[in-house]
Amino acid sequence: MTLYLTIAVIVLVFVIIFQISKASEYVSVLKGEETSRKQNNKINGFLMVAFLILGLIGVWYCNHLFFHKTLFAYDAASVQGEKVDSMLWITIYVTGSVFIATQILLFWFAYKYQGNENRKVFYFPHNTNLELLWTVVPAIVLTVLVVIGLRNWFSFTGEAPKDAQVVEVTGKQFGWVFRYPGKDGQLGKKYYKNIDASTNELGLVWDDKLAQDDIVSTQALYVVKGKPVKLVIGSRDVIHDVGLTQFRMKMDAVPGIPTTMWFTPKYTTKEMKEISGNPNFVYEISCDQMCGNGHYSMRGIIEVVTQAEYDAWLAKQKPQYYTAFPDKDPSAVKPLADSVKPEITKAPMAIAQKVVAKI
Repeated sequence: MTLYLTIAVIVLVFVIIFQISKASEYVSVLKGEETSRKQNNKINGFLMVAFLILGLIGVWYCNHLFFHKTLFAYDAASVQGEKVDSMLWITIYVTGSVFIATQILLFWFAYKYQGNENRKVFYFPHNTNLELLWTVVPAIVLTVLVVIGLRNWFSFTGEAPKDAQVVEVTGKQFGWVFRYPGKDGQLGKKYYKNIDASTNELGLVWDDKLAQDDIVSTQALYVVKGKPVKLVIGSRDVIHDVGLTQFRMKMDAVPGIPTTMWFTPKYTTKEMKEISGNPNFVYEISCDQMCGNGHYSMRGIIEVVTQAEYDAWLAKQKPQYYTAFPDKDPSAVKPLADSVKPEITKAPMAIAQKVVAKI
């Protein structure tokens, strides 16, 4: 009963408001305010045209003022990113031209067809040809755009070239962990129950020989200019998203479900500093998926280097296995007692042999 009463009250309120508005309109006509309404109608028509002109000028000025701060000011930093830029420009040209044309017509019609007692209203309820035109043409254009996008998507997420560098990227709250294969060129197994914050962030399976030479880093993602790089992407906790803005690439990082994408860098970090004119330029890897209260700080750095620079960097890195088991590191300095002891034990034996020889 309460529900019906509430609905009745709401309907009654709307009816009262409608009646008051109609009554006000009739009162205005009787008072001779119709002339004022016509004048306001003309003023509004001219304001529509003025707003259209000023709006177009404002859009052009803002583009002129801030274009250099957008991604389009510089070429994509990857070969695949060029295709993304091309796709975006096509989309902007198509949708932008339609948007500008419809807005011009919208404001112009508001001026041209303003209220006029000498003009009779023309009703245009239906036209099959026009409806087919504005349904079929947009459908065809949008289908072409979707096909271009899908083609690029399948290319980026498909099989990478055989000589591609492989790097595993793992997101966590709130940072990135990078893993590179060792001399065997293959990434070892991992198991989430093996995760240890200090010695095994990724949960590598140490019994797996392939994992014992894997290199783990949280500092930066190193890739080589001109060489395809395949990213094996995952997450240690919640859903993240690998956003490579300058390379025009991105991919979700989902817990338990590895995703992949690949691209070929075009410019080293040093070259991009010169191209952008920014001596502090760095390639960034960001999280493009809201992942918690520290999401804003989830920012990593990508270093694009030459092959020689990458080889020199890789040679300095130590496999994570030796961090977990430092006693097995062949490059570690052994205790002094261990190195001296054999010499001490050998000395008496050498002396005894000399004495026996003289006798």
